[in-house]
Amino acid sequence: MSSVKLDPIDLRILAEIQRDGRITKLALAEKVGLSPTPCWTRLHRLQREGVISGYHARLALRRIAPFAMVFVEITLGAHRQADFDRFERAVKTVPEVVACWSLGGGIDYLLKVVARDIDGYQRLIDRLLEDEIGIDRYFTYIVTRTVKDDVVVPVEVLAGVDEGA
Repeated sequence: MSSVKLDPIDLRILAEIQRDGRITKLALAEKVGLSPTPCWTRLHRLQREGVISGYHARLALRRIAPFAMVFVEITLGAHRQADFDRFERAVKTVPEVVACWSLGGGIDYLLKVVARDIDGYQRLIDRLLEDEIGIDRYFTYIVTRTVKDDVVVPVEVLAGVDEGA
């Protein structure tokens, strides 16, 4: 997938909507220094080009129910493309696996799992092992405290734009 050409105003729009996905057209235009119509046109172009892939509400999970967040390192027993495909198809169907990254290096995957409790997490792992999706080894890391969990990505930094300039 090729990258989209973005100018500093596009990057400011992206930074602002990351901070507040419910920002009004007028407020967004004011923050990025445009009038509302050109601002809205740019926003729609960014959506159409797939730069903005969706809008989501960030939930305070602890206000809903207690839960356990767990990171899991996974190493597969075999490393053919079919083995990777089988594992990836399986984890995509598990709602408790909220993120899965394929990694280079000493492990194959890193999973982020949200379960009702540690027992629920262990039952999930037992099910994955029983399903024989290729897991050879797994290591569990239980999150004891969240220090930083920022969903805002520094788009200006990634694009090489110095905000202070």
